[in-house]
Amino acid sequence: MERLPDGAHLLRGGDLGCARLLVLLRQEALALDAGAVVHLETSDPIAPIDLPAWCRITGHGYLGPVEDEGIPRYGVCISPQARSTDPEFPWRVVG
Repeated sequence: MERLPDGAHLLRGGDLGCARLLVLLRQEALALDAGAVVHLETSDPIAPIDLPAWCRITGHGYLGPVEDEGIPRYGVCISPQARSTDPEFPWRVVG
């Protein structure tokens, strides 16, 4: 994951489907401090639907679309009260 000049973290998802993107985002979120912002870059047309839903399920903050350089980006704020999810199925809350 790259660090952007504004301090946000950039996760380049390319053309990966949302299921794989959420696995990557979950993994990266575990390593970040609460309040960190992740910009997820993806060309997946389902991302604007799946990312807000995943944030509601997990408790992370969905920040919406972010200014980009041609590839859509979406912001997520890491929550200190995020719910644990299954590593292989990050849309399934565990515990």
